[in-house]
Amino acid sequence: MARLRSPTGCPWDREQSHLTLRRHAIEEVYELIDAIEARDDVEMAEELGDLLLQVVFHCQLARERGAFDFESVTRHLVEKLIRRHPHVFGKTKVKNVDEVWANWEKIKKTEKHGTKHARHSALDGVPKHLPALLRAEKLLKKARKAKLVANGDKTYRTISKPALAKELFKLAAFAQTRGWSAEELLTSEIKKQERQLRRKEQAGLPKIRH
Repeated sequence: MARLRSPTGCPWDREQSHLTLRRHAIEEVYELIDAIEARDDVEMAEELGDLLLQVVFHCQLARERGAFDFESVTRHLVEKLIRRHPHVFGKTKVKNVDEVWANWEKIKKTEKHGTKHARHSALDGVPKHLPALLRAEKLLKKARKAKLVANGDKTYRTISKPALAKELFKLAAFAQTRGWSAEELLTSEIKKQERQLRRKEQAGLPKIRH
């Protein structure tokens, strides 16, 4: 990668930046998911290589800026895995996966405390560029863990998974007939709901029902 980025290397590679590469990382992840779901080991190996290329590329860009390099990235990863698995590398005892996750969250919060990445809200940590439906699921999962929402809405309680899937598709189709983007509509609603949840979290008010 250093050779590709050199003055005698590839013109395309020399022009890239962290920002220009960000979409490529997303595409590579989706291609890897396709290979995994197809149970195609050959394709999976290739797509993992393509994803690794994104890591190597970003590390080289950072190395040129004097920020970090591939070695420091892998070192931080190893240290994090050891630190966040005290039940494996330490003496912490856990009974089940729930306790593993609880410890993970506590350790993560401690790691980020006092830094610019400190999480002051239970809702922090949901990537803003996730697809809207996945972002909604992540937000609601965090909100439920923090007891900010309750399963009190009975509207869809008896609906089956196939029926719900069809309903979601019909909603997307209806939005399209009106010239709307279901993705944009949901993104906008998520922002509103998140603001409301954060206000309630800060005020310690009753739960929003979803």
